[in-house]
Amino acid sequence: MTPQRNDADVAIEANSYYPSYALERKKNIRSYLVLKRAIDIIAASIGLILLSPVFIALAAAIKIEDPRGPVFFSQKRVGKGERTFKMFKFRSMVSNAEELLAELLEKNEVQGAMFKMKDDPRITRIGKFIRSTSIDELPQLWNVVRGDMSLVGPRPPLPREVEEYTTYDKQRLRVTPGCTGLWQVSGRSNLSFSEMVELDLQYIQNRSILYDVGIMLKTCKLLIGSKNAY
Repeated sequence: MTPQRNDADVAIEANSYYPSYALERKKNIRSYLVLKRAIDIIAASIGLILLSPVFIALAAAIKIEDPRGPVFFSQKRVGKGERTFKMFKFRSMVSNAEELLAELLEKNEVQGAMFKMKDDPRITRIGKFIRSTSIDELPQLWNVVRGDMSLVGPRPPLPREVEEYTTYDKQRLRVTPGCTGLWQVSGRSNLSFSEMVELDLQYIQNRSILYDVGIMLKTCKLLIGSKNAY
């Protein structure tokens, strides 16, 4: 499947001034990416320092409930240009969660190349809390500092999910994935996979610093007692 082109794209290509427009667009995107990266590094570093007491408290709670497993959970994800990296989270599931996944795949509650289950039996008690508030995502600030992720961008998929992607779906892998994005603030688990892809492509087409700031502000509101995350 090939990406659809809207009337505006066709009109621009038919215009004799398109080369200068494309050059200006490329220059604007480059400036945006440089500023975005600077904001990512500064904001993520400050966040890691200020949230260190929260990290310590959560680490203790996770270990008390399930001493056998690690505090942090790392998982291979697919980023920009289909490059894989390890994404970090606070562990919210039992230590053998990956082994139990095969038995639960048929109970997937989301259509498409993604697994979601509201009452996932693998989730621990502390895990339910940190997932409902998205606190389990905080270690991804380290991924932001490393450059694997950005504060705002499409959700980084699992390799097994990407194997099911169409050419159209893979367009969402053109940019650096984010800790939050348009999908997360637009319904998250209540949306289908195809709706997520469309929201990601909408973000890619319209991305700007102001757009990113707006998404981050909406994310902050959802972090307080969100009921859509699971």
